[in-house]
Parts: sequence; structure tokens; C-alpha cells
Amino acid sequence: MNLHHLLTQREADGEPIRVGLIGAGRYGTMYLAQANNIPGIHVVAIADINVKRAEGAFELVGWPKDQIAPDIATALRDRSTAIVANADELFDVDIDIIVEATGNPIVGVKHALRAIDTKKHIIMVTVEADALAGPALAKRAEAAGVVYSMAYGDQPALIMELVDWARTSGFDVVCAGKGAKFLEHYHEMNPDNVWENWEFSKELTDSGQLNPNMHTSFRDGTKAAIEMAAVANAAGLVPSDTGLTFTPGDVEEIATICRPADVGGALAHEGTVDVMSSVNRDGTWIPHNTQEGVFVVVKATNAYVSGCFNEYPWHPDPTGQYAALYRPYHYVGLELNVSIANAVLRGIPTGSPTGFFGDVVATAKKDLKAGEFLDGEGGYTVWGQLVSAKHSVTTGALPVALAHHVELRNDVPKGGIVRWEDVIMDDSLAQALELRRETEALALEENLARS
Repeated sequence: MNLHHLLTQREADGEPIRVGLIGAGRYGTMYLAQANNIPGIHVVAIADINVKRAEGAFELVGWPKDQIAPDIATALRDRSTAIVANADELFDVDIDIIVEATGNPIVGVKHALRAIDTKKHIIMVTVEADALAGPALAKRAEAAGVVYSMAYGDQPALIMELVDWARTSGFDVVCAGKGAKFLEHYHEMNPDNVWENWEFSKELTDSGQLNPNMHTSFRDGTKAAIEMAAVANAAGLVPSDTGLTFTPGDVEEIATICRPADVGGALAHEGTVDVMSSVNRDGTWIPHNTQEGVFVVVKATNAYVSGCFNEYPWHPDPTGQYAALYRPYHYVGLELNVSIANAVLRGIPTGSPTGFFGDVVATAKKDLKAGEFLDGEGGYTVWGQLVSAKHSVTTGALPVALAHHVELRNDVPKGGIVRWEDVIMDDSLAQALELRRETEALALEENLARS
């Protein structure tokens, strides 16, 4: 509760937190919009292979021109900010923390490893990298004495805050989750028909400002699966092997829907993650839906607590045993500094993998033939399905993050999970594959520990 005080003290001492930001997309730009208003923060540099995009981000947020430095050395000396094309420049200079916001899981793993090797804290905005190999990265970071953290402002870190609230208050977590718009045909969506499933104007979709692959991932279930895998791995929750339910419902129904099926809910078991749909199956919007929000569902520990659930307007389930805590919005990059401050000033993450419990596996959008190339997240060939890590490892499933520009050696039917044996892996992925194998080994360790 005293982060701002600690930041103010750093400012007074002339020792601001030195931040290196990789990626000048939406998230990075949102953080820049706040950074100059936060005491104790010095954004030393922003790295983006598209320098013009980074320059445009500074213009968008009204960054003072006299605070833009020609290079990192000048930025460190003058407390200004440099723009560089090569992120490697950030790792060998006096920076405290790296924010990885490229959105590319392979590149994200590479940058996280460089940060860990050079003793810098890492905030992993690229949740795709966290879902692929976050458990191994967190383990390496711990050994190096640095923090590996989810990014506050994105939904997984906010969900973890609710999970921490629940457990600190003495509750067992029944379900942790979020809301999203979803219809059953979305799993077949591709970049050619994506705009038919969004509410954007034709003028905007024709403008080229929107990325059709990214927005396909947001709708076809992949992005939701990736985010909930990150939550599962941080909270030690086990997903269902049949994937997320995307059950329609409103805020008052969270505790009724996100409870086990044997008591009338939608879940395969307690201690899991799920996503609720903000629209009915006919496509009509649900009033007071959970679209932008996050939640945690807890279970009464005794009859007295159940009585409290029913005495207050907390919208418990019909049995009075389950109740939810809900946050309606996430402010994305505008909230990022909560993670930065916690990592540097307190040495703690705003959510970090504790093991390998959930995975996102490549699932065929259509009948796929040997010789075809997979095009990864938000493409034409596969979508990402959430399953338990145990199921993923024992069946040899291919993570969706590695299903990009790889050739099929076997046919895969529509709806089938692509397996390692079905693809010819690219040698350029060696580093990501090494971290992935370390992550999968953690799942085997978990199974041995429980047996």
C-alpha cells in the first residue's frame, strides 16, 4: 500500500528506477503516457526494430522533445530517454528492470534470458512467452536473484491479485477467471473473416491500423487460453483437459457458473481457471456482463462464512457456499508501474509461475495435410486450446507458440491436437525449445511429487 511513498523516496534520493522498455506497441505506449508523471522512475530507453513506431509513440503521448536522447549513454547521464533499434543495447548498461512487450514468444524468451543473465528484473508483458516457458524462466530468475513477473494491468496479474486476496483471507480458490466475448464458431475464425466478428467500423478495419492476426487470436479462444495458462501456472490451478467453457453469464452469476458441475456449475473440478462469455450463444449481449473484468470464486470454510455470503449483497450461488470477488476493468499499460515498483523496491512479482500446471496446445482449425505449414497464433491453421500440463506432456502436444512457420509431417483432422511428432521443427528455435523442455520437466516433477 506504500509503493508511491517508496517511489517518492527514490526520487528524493536521486536514485530513480531505471527502466528499459522493449516494444513500442499499444502496451508500451500506454506506459510511456504515464511514466513522466511517476516519481522515482527513469525510462532510460525504448527498443523497437521499427524506430519510426517508437518515435510515433513519443509523439502520441506528448513526450517532451528535450527529454529524447541520441543514445543510451546520454540518457543515463541526463535522465532522458533514448530510442534504439536493437534491444541488445539495453542489457549491458546500468538498467534495473526490463519490460518485455514485443508480443513475440520466441523473442520474449530470448530477452528474458538476457535480462536474467545480466541481473536485471524482467516484467513479461508477452504472456505468450510466459505460457510457453514461464515456469522455467521464473526458476532461472530465482536462481539469479532477480524478479520475473507478470505485468500488472494485463488480466493475469490482476487475477493473481485476487487469488492472493482469497488465500491471504483464508479461502480456497475454486476458480480464477475473466470475461471475454465468445461464440462457438470463433474457433474456426481466421484473418479473412475476423472483422465479421468485431464491432469495428469498416473505415477503421480498412485503415490498416488494426492487426487481423492479433484480433483473430483475441476472438478464437487462443489469447484467453494463453492468459489463463499463465494464471494456472502462477496460482497452481489445474485446467480442464477439455478447455475453457466460455459459459455465458453476468456479474451476478459468476459464483453460480464457476463452481463444479456436480453442484450445478460449469467446472470439471474445483481449483481451476475458466472464462465466461459476455454474449449468449445466439450472439446477443448480456447486460452487466464480465467482458473487461476479472474474478475469483471462493468457497465458504464453515457455516458462519456461508451465512455471511448470504447476508451481504455478494451474489453467492444458490447453495450459499460459493461467492465471487470481481474487478470490472483492467487499465492495461497504464497500470504497469505497479509491477515495476514491486519488483525493484520490494523484490516481489505481481504474479509469477510456481510450476507447470496449464498449457496451450495447437488445435487444428480445419483438416490439415502433411506438407502444409502452420501459421501460429491468430492464423488460418490452428487455435490454442487450454489443457492441463500433465495432459499436454503425456500426449506430446505441440504448444501453440511453437506452431508458427513449421511444416507438418502428418495429417491432422479438424479439431485434433497437433503433436510434436506431427511437425518438423525449425533449428532456429533451439533456445526456446531448451526452455520449453525445462518447463515440461517441471510437470513431470509435479506428478512425481504428488504420486
